[in-house]
Amino acid sequence: MSFLNFLISGISLGSIYAIIALGYTMVYGIAKMLNFAHGDVIMVGAYICFYAVFSFELPPIVGILMAIAVCTVLGIVIEKLAYKPLRSAPSLAVLITAIGVSYFLQNAAQLLWTSSPKVFPRFFNFGGQASVSFFGGQLSVSWTTIITIITCIIIMLALTWFTGKTKRGKAMRACSEDKGAAQLMGINVDATISMTFAIGSGLAAIAGVLLCSAYPTLVPTTGSMPGIKAFTAAVFGGIGSIPGALLGGLLLGIIEIMAKAYISTQLSDAIVFAVLIIVLLVKPAGLLGKRVNEKV
Repeated sequence: MSFLNFLISGISLGSIYAIIALGYTMVYGIAKMLNFAHGDVIMVGAYICFYAVFSFELPPIVGILMAIAVCTVLGIVIEKLAYKPLRSAPSLAVLITAIGVSYFLQNAAQLLWTSSPKVFPRFFNFGGQASVSFFGGQLSVSWTTIITIITCIIIMLALTWFTGKTKRGKAMRACSEDKGAAQLMGINVDATISMTFAIGSGLAAIAGVLLCSAYPTLVPTTGSMPGIKAFTAAVFGGIGSIPGALLGGLLLGIIEIMAKAYISTQLSDAIVFAVLIIVLLVKPAGLLGKRVNEKV
């Protein structure tokens, strides 16, 4: 049963990575830029939820909705102020700007909320129980794990439906294929890119709450390493692909938990990135990514 416990924990962690990876893969797929400040939006969402529940004594669901709203607006502001002026700039300039925005958010969080660790509450307890037992108590699964996996599935299904069936979703797909042609067809490219940042940042807030519910220490650098690993998951699965973000996130979470359980806690991160390197050597575009031939 210990293997099954580790597997479920890996799927839960991978679900969080997958939700975060969606922000990277959507922004890259449409705007062709890497938003390395995305991990810090996770941290902002977690802090908003924490203070909404503890300082203002609001119900957890209200705190989560406030975190989503604030991070959605924050994503739009970051895109308008930091990235929109650099649409035609070299990719290196965008990368440096993204790193600058990341450090700005971390230092702003230290000024606003101090760097002392906060103990994030465990929201998901039902019937006074934090977990559910199966097989006569041999397998115990926390409600946080169950909610995380269900949330990931719902988000992936909703996003797949949105991009495939709605007018705005089809506009996003058109922009990802060819922004110039999409603009000629009457699509507002600027509004579509802003909407992409808004959706990705709102999902980051959900991921922040789920992450801190599972690992309840909250500091201004909380989102840094999960953000990097989620970016790794997006590349692993094929950046620009929504199913790729799901597959990459789940595999990354399972590999990390199994490495911690059976090999070494200290080497788990190294093993994760080593697997990424091996996969990219075999499939440079990622597991579900497609090689794109650029016209010269």
